[in-house]
Amino acid sequence: MTNATLLAKYYETYQNTEIAFTKDIIKTLAMDPRQIYLKCAESQWNCIINSMSFSLARIIIGTKGVAYEKLASPNPPSGLNLRLCFYRQDGQQLSLLLSCKVKEIVPYMNSKDLVIVTLAYTQRPPEDLIERMGRLLEANDNALRRKEDRIPINPESCRKLGIPKEECVAIIQNVPRRCILRDISFGGAKIIIIGVAKFLMDKEVQLSLEFDDPHEVIQLKGKISSVADVQGRKDMVVAGIEYDEATLSLSYKIHINNYLTSARKADLNPQAAADGSAASGEGSV
Repeated sequence: MTNATLLAKYYETYQNTEIAFTKDIIKTLAMDPRQIYLKCAESQWNCIINSMSFSLARIIIGTKGVAYEKLASPNPPSGLNLRLCFYRQDGQQLSLLLSCKVKEIVPYMNSKDLVIVTLAYTQRPPEDLIERMGRLLEANDNALRRKEDRIPINPESCRKLGIPKEECVAIIQNVPRRCILRDISFGGAKIIIIGVAKFLMDKEVQLSLEFDDPHEVIQLKGKISSVADVQGRKDMVVAGIEYDEATLSLSYKIHINNYLTSARKADLNPQAAADGSAASGEGSV
């Protein structure tokens, strides 16, 4: 799938899917929330991003400023642009402009001092934004649909996942314990750990996984939902961890989703090549 095809898929699938901007989403998108402005001619006003889709954005502004006075007037200004700022992987900033117009203004949570301004886009949003948000939305979707798709941990899968080593740390009853990662999924993981099965079952756990590109350590909360003996080792068990979905980070979902989607493409490519060869042979003499 080419990048253009992928962007078209994201746009068509998620055009009206709205994202509420939590701290986790802002971090995952690498957005700088201090650099968000509404621009009009020579003026620009700071605002807070509340939510966004590929067709509209909702921003929060105060009712005492010039921005509200202009936007709430009977004839709101034309030529509005919402300026967003993101960080690239090299640390450089990326600014994106979204052409828009005022669609609606309503009080923010019954406040007299703040309002939510709904801005409808007048043009398709920039491709960089579609790609960033599309990857996030796809990862959220697949976290539900492909929750049980397990990824065996080996040198090749570690390389593709960006996991530098199979060794990791699990914190059980506030005690950090070294373990070996055996497989992971959207919904959980299996680890090999020193311990006795009956003392580990149903215990709360926090699994600490290191990823590269970008480098980060992700904390995964859950509980041990299964235990099995390790053949030939009475002091070790294979512990199955079920994640707490409410605390699962978007960054982790994206790492898993990137692996699963790339693996699916790799599975499809040989078939596509075979189909192409068969098609090229049809009608030959």
